[in-house]
Amino acid sequence: MKAIRDKAGEFLLGLQDVREDILCTPAQFSEYTVYLVPEGSGIFHADFGAFPFTGPVLLFSTPLQIIYVDECRAIKSNILQFHSDFYCIEYHREEVACNGLLFNNIYLDPIVALTPQDVKVFELLLMQMNDEFMQPPPSEIVLRAYLQLFLAKASSIKINAINSDQDKPQKDEMMEKFRTLLNQHYLDLHKPSDYASLLAISSDNLTRRCTKYFRKSPSQLIQERLILEAKKQLHLTRQSIKEIAYNLKFQDEFYFSRVFKKFTKISPQTFRDKTGISIVADLYK
Repeated sequence: MKAIRDKAGEFLLGLQDVREDILCTPAQFSEYTVYLVPEGSGIFHADFGAFPFTGPVLLFSTPLQIIYVDECRAIKSNILQFHSDFYCIEYHREEVACNGLLFNNIYLDPIVALTPQDVKVFELLLMQMNDEFMQPPPSEIVLRAYLQLFLAKASSIKINAINSDQDKPQKDEMMEKFRTLLNQHYLDLHKPSDYASLLAISSDNLTRRCTKYFRKSPSQLIQERLILEAKKQLHLTRQSIKEIAYNLKFQDEFYFSRVFKKFTKISPQTFRDKTGISIVADLYK
């Protein structure tokens, strides 16, 4: 892997070609990770979501998600990884619009379908990044600019796909209402039956429609929504683990840590240590 690191040796940005068998092995990375898959097919697993794809596509994962691809068929890929200390997607959200679109969205597939022309654009950007890596020394400013362009282009394609309804099944108003209710009540309502009652449908009906529409069960979405908020507060604030547990209405920090670790396989403190605390945490003091 071609990479740049900070003075302490911590990884900031990296680029490499990936063999098919690497994709097929479950992994957790401390960095934001993007796979460019110009050809091949499989099922991309990110935490508990499973997303079938056929290249050309981009696959996205957030720090410390458990990711892998199964049913791999003739996959070719490049992997681009960056630490939030190198490029903070929350800080640049207005310019790039990738936070909540490419990353940190439990409702959308973490996939961007590409055209052959799109592939050429992204391959050119990666080639230019590769050339910069070879400079003695590489310029972080130049590499950050290429990364921002890469993410901005991917966001634009994703937004166009959503607007043209290519990115999801025919709109289900009931499931859109479930999305709204979940975002409103995820701190207090933790059972699918709670939301089924609010929607005036059976739990079985909710599960069937939710799984078809979001490709995740209601239980998965409820859990992921809570953990997503936990990750945000761990990364975007300097609040203590105890304060975050209180914000999320856990009975204490120890129970919060157990639930977080059950889902992510790591403790809240380890997540914070590996991903760091964003510069956004100090912007509004």
